[in-house]
Amino acid sequence: MSDSEDAHAPSEIGEANAPPVEEAPYKIIFEANKCFGAGKCAEKSTNWEMSIDSGLGTPNTYFFGEEDLEHNLAAAEACPAKKDVGIIHVVDRRTDEEIAPNPHGDGTLSVDW
Repeated sequence: MSDSEDAHAPSEIGEANAPPVEEAPYKIIFEANKCFGAGKCAEKSTNWEMSIDSGLGTPNTYFFGEEDLEHNLAAAEACPAKKDVGIIHVVDRRTDEEIAPNPHGDGTLSVDW
């Protein structure tokens, strides 16, 4: 199976109970199973908290608008997990492109399931 056959389209992930794109044009795809609790996300974004029970990061919301974009991008860029590629992915729901961390440089989703 080729990489393109294995790839997940961002629009296929977590949309079941999503608000309309017009209300929340951005979403987070979070690889929680790869979080090791560095806490960089919570330092950069009010959307992220560290769980006292697990010691891992957790987003308060997965869908948001322009007013919350900057700090969520900062959290995604600061995440050191997955060999500094990050496990917090900010996706523009209108274009189906990953805008952070975007390690491939082309907007394709860099999730590693």
